[in-house]
Amino acid sequence: MRVLSVCVGQPRAMRSKSGWSGIHKMPVDGPVHVGRLGLAGDHILDTEHHGGVEQAVYIYTAPDYAWWSERLGRPLSPGTFGENLLLSDLESAAVRLGQRFRVGGAVLEVASARVPCVTLAERMGDPAFVKKFRDARRPGVYARVLHEGPVQAGDPVTLLDVAPGMDGTILDNFEAFYVRHPGAATVMAD
Repeated sequence: MRVLSVCVGQPRAMRSKSGWSGIHKMPVDGPVHVGRLGLAGDHILDTEHHGGVEQAVYIYTAPDYAWWSERLGRPLSPGTFGENLLLSDLESAAVRLGQRFRVGGAVLEVASARVPCVTLAERMGDPAFVKKFRDARRPGVYARVLHEGPVQAGDPVTLLDVAPGMDGTILDNFEAFYVRHPGAATVMAD
């Protein structure tokens, strides 16, 4: 498994509550430092709902991209989903909570599934995309940083151990959110 792209986002005007978002991520060349709170040069503007230690890095995967490209009938560029890392050969829904990865010079631990919001719907140009993303059950993963270090496209990704006491998959975590918040897929789409 390899890193296909490393993406960071700059503030960009959107119709979000603050009027700005960093969801428009673009691939960068060369090594990027992955620190405790995320990637160097990446801007998280809505810190109430995004970022922090538990959402330091957002990871999406090539099989999930291929699935979406087929469904949407168009190619998708790295960074489309607001991810920091695009990885090959892994479907995000099957990843275990607490799974640890060595990614380049960093070590990451899977913390939770991504829950879509209206900013993603705006990014995709589809007001109904929150529900589509929820129904697709391909959430991608948020990871915490256990060991800081550089990461770049082409770096190997090695699966390590699973954190003690962690149970379930990203899909289990994603579905549990909707059990606790049954109207979220429609409320967040408004």
